[in-house]
Amino acid sequence: MERLEQLKRNQLHLQDVHKWYGPKRVLDDIDLSVRAGEFCTVVGPSGCGKSTLLRLIIGQERATSGTLLMEGEPIKEPSKERGIVFQRYPLFEHLSVFDNVYLGRRLSVPWWGRIRRRKEFRDEIMEHLSVMRLAEHAKKYPYELSGGMQQRVAIAQTILMRPKILLMDEPFGALDPSTRESMQVHILKLWEEHKTTIFFVTHDLEEAAYLGTRLLVLSQYYTDGRGDDPKINRGARIVGDHPLSRHALSTDVKKTADFGAFIQMIRHEGFDPSNRMHVTKFNLKHPDSFQTLTDEERR
Repeated sequence: MERLEQLKRNQLHLQDVHKWYGPKRVLDDIDLSVRAGEFCTVVGPSGCGKSTLLRLIIGQERATSGTLLMEGEPIKEPSKERGIVFQRYPLFEHLSVFDNVYLGRRLSVPWWGRIRRRKEFRDEIMEHLSVMRLAEHAKKYPYELSGGMQQRVAIAQTILMRPKILLMDEPFGALDPSTRESMQVHILKLWEEHKTTIFFVTHDLEEAAYLGTRLLVLSQYYTDGRGDDPKINRGARIVGDHPLSRHALSTDVKKTADFGAFIQMIRHEGFDPSNRMHVTKFNLKHPDSFQTLTDEERR
C-alpha cells in the first residue's frame, strides 16, 4: 500500500483501468506509473488497444472504470499539458510552415502576450525550424513538402506548445525507411534537449527498442485464474514492462546480436498467440511496474 501511494506521486498513474466498447473489453486492468522525462514506447498486436490507451491519457475518451492521474490530479478533458502527434499530418493547407508552427505557439499564450512577445516567438520558431532542418522551407505550404517534412512540421508545432506529456501514435508509420531512421534520431535529440515525457506507439519493434527508455508490451495473449473459456472476454494488459538503457544515438546498435535477441523476445512475449503467460508471470522488469490483481485472476 505504501508503494502504491509513492507511485501515485509520479507524473502519470493509471490503476485498475478498464475500457469497454459495448460488449467488447479492449483494455483489462491496466496498471502503469510513469515518472517525468521517461520515453515510453508501446507495442502490441494489431487491435490490442494501443491507440485507445493514448486516447485515455490525452483525455479524448473516458475509461469505463479505474483511476487515471496526472501529477496527482484526475485526467478529464484534453489539455495543453498533453500534446499528441498522429500518423497523418494535421496541418492547415492554407498556412505556411512558419504559420502552422506559430499557430500552436500563439494559442498557448493570451492575445496580449502574443503582441509583446512577437519577435521572441519568431526567433524561437526559426531556431526550432533550423534544428528540424526546415528553416529554408518556412514560407512553403504543406502541399510543397514531402511526407517526412510535413511530419517534422507537425512535431515542431506540438513541441513548441510545451506539453508536459507528448503522445505519438505511429508518427513515422507512413515514412520510407531512410526518412524514418532520420526522424528517429531527430526525435531522440529533441527528447534529450527538452526531457518531455513521451508515449510513442509503434508497430515496429526495432523502432520501439531503439527509441525508448522504457518499452511497454500490451497484449491480449495471456491467461489467468478466470480460465480459458472464450466467453471470458479478456482485454489487453501490459504483459511486459522493460527498462532500456539510453546511451548513444547511433543506429549501429540495431545491428548487434543482443539487440536482435531482445526483439525476438518481445515478439514471443506479446505477439505469439500460443505463448500465453499467466498474469502472475508477466515480464514486469521496470522498477515502477506494479499489479493490482483480484484473487480470481491470481488463481
